[in-house]
Amino acid sequence: MVTYEYPRPALTVDLVTFRVNNDQLELLLIQRDNQPFQGAWALPGGFVHENEPLEATASRVLSAKAELTDVFLEQLATFGAPERDPRDRVVSVAYFALLPAGAGYNGPGEWFAVDGLPQTAFDHAHIIDTAIDRLRAKLSYSDIGFSLMPPEFTLTELQKTWEAVLASSLDKRNFRKGALARDRLEATGKKTSGGAHPPAMIYRYNDSSEMTS
Repeated sequence: MVTYEYPRPALTVDLVTFRVNNDQLELLLIQRDNQPFQGAWALPGGFVHENEPLEATASRVLSAKAELTDVFLEQLATFGAPERDPRDRVVSVAYFALLPAGAGYNGPGEWFAVDGLPQTAFDHAHIIDTAIDRLRAKLSYSDIGFSLMPPEFTLTELQKTWEAVLASSLDKRNFRKGALARDRLEATGKKTSGGAHPPAMIYRYNDSSEMTS
């Protein structure tokens, strides 16, 4: 048996799970069952098992604690302030997960608008702020935002999703021009029907090439 000269901190994974609902960016929080911070709102998280890859831990935790599978996952950052966990030295690797609009959710926890979050346990407020900033930044140079969309959508729905994430209004003409110029949208040949507005073209995300990271 190998004896290590240096202490080995515990390693955890925390999940910041986003969706856009009613034109608002929301995230999922659960209430802790145990101490420390029993009863407090927190991100879904768990300890990394020995010989378990980090992304496998993230998928396992998301399935076990949020009942979510097959959603977009991306590593966010590592958080390792010595005092972040009152029990011991615990380092957390945070991921964010994106739930498509309209996917529905019947799992545990509660969704909160990002501009109305409750007080959270540990350093989860800092993790959440970091995730929001990263998601907003990546809208401008990656295809990550399409993971928040249903399989088919109009340009108006796409713009409303972008505006929900950015928490700001966007010029309609410039947004549509930029969205179509990125060559990631494919017209389905279908249009909306009913309602007071003229029919709108329905698009899908063209994933024939790798999503840019």
